[in-house]
Amino acid sequence: MTEAYLISGVRTPVGRYGGSLSGVRPDDLAALVLGDAVARAGVNPADVDEVILGCTNQAGEDNRNVARMATLLAGFPETVPAMTVNRLCASGLSAILMASQVVKSGAADIVVAGGVESMSRAPWVLAKPEKAFAKPGELADSAIGARFTNPKFYDLPGTTYSMPETAEELASREGISREDSDAFALRSHTRALAAVDEGRFAAEIVPVETRKGVVKTDEGPRRETGIEALAKLRPIVRPDGVVTAGNASSLNDGASAVVVASADAVRRLGLDARARIVDGAAAGVAPAVMGIGPVPATRKVLERTGWSLGDIGAVELNEAFAAQSLACIRQLGLDEDVVNRDGGAIALGHALGSSGSRITVTLLNRMEREGAARGLATMCVGLGQGVSMLLERV
Repeated sequence: MTEAYLISGVRTPVGRYGGSLSGVRPDDLAALVLGDAVARAGVNPADVDEVILGCTNQAGEDNRNVARMATLLAGFPETVPAMTVNRLCASGLSAILMASQVVKSGAADIVVAGGVESMSRAPWVLAKPEKAFAKPGELADSAIGARFTNPKFYDLPGTTYSMPETAEELASREGISREDSDAFALRSHTRALAAVDEGRFAAEIVPVETRKGVVKTDEGPRRETGIEALAKLRPIVRPDGVVTAGNASSLNDGASAVVVASADAVRRLGLDARARIVDGAAAGVAPAVMGIGPVPATRKVLERTGWSLGDIGAVELNEAFAAQSLACIRQLGLDEDVVNRDGGAIALGHALGSSGSRITVTLLNRMEREGAARGLATMCVGLGQGVSMLLERV
């Protein structure tokens, strides 16, 4: 079995909900990163064997296989196939792992993988009535949360919890305080702002041209955020709760992509391999505490590879919620100094389908900049899953 290598990685800036990228279609965002990823890798689009993109919503402009639409919009030959995958928040990370598995199996030499999401442009949706000429049902916003839920789920514990409710449940079980959550959120913003100011994201971002100008930087990090301001925010779930809008990730827009190549393609085409995709794993957990998913997923992949957390010098953990992130850090015994050194989703934003590939791109650049030989990308998934991936720099 051959090895799978990361050759390039790129992402758009992450836009706020209704913000700088709200006027850009998701298929256009995805096309931009696909084209830029192969250009940076020095790969001819005609040599790409497959495109795999993650996308969570798929109810609006990202319907009808957004990966294929973006591949065509990016100018790839019609002969390049493409598919869209959906593992909710981990869609982009799962796409990269699928790409590595295809390459390792020998079925492909070069695969472009990543993810896209435009939560700003997610449509309102309306279920069709069961009977002819019946009145329409309730209109639902597809940007966030469950819709058209199967009534049977109300008999399955925790499956109908909202995402904030799952974080609150996890905080209660793990003894995560409001003060700890707010402090974690503030650190995310502080680290992200430092990364922006020092230009650490510049190498991984492709600017996006919009009708209002060129977007070059992430919109999420807030300079005005302080511990006092965070403490004033009302809890979302219950009056004495932990989870607030300030210590949770936001609704966002963005896209990201990487080029994955085999050892043979690296030699034959003279590509610059930056990191080896060592292995990855997914795990299921109780939906009521979906945020703990990274723990069993990480333990599974570590056991399979024989690695230990002490071997890992850089960790990107998607910050769905501060309470959820802290629970994972504490259960795994992670060194907080190596986790999200450039901030995380609480500050930068969580463009669902893109987030897994976004943290992969950021992790790759962090490993090179910091001299870390090994890295971990990991994230939780709504309805109770976790996905983790291990990288090794070459």
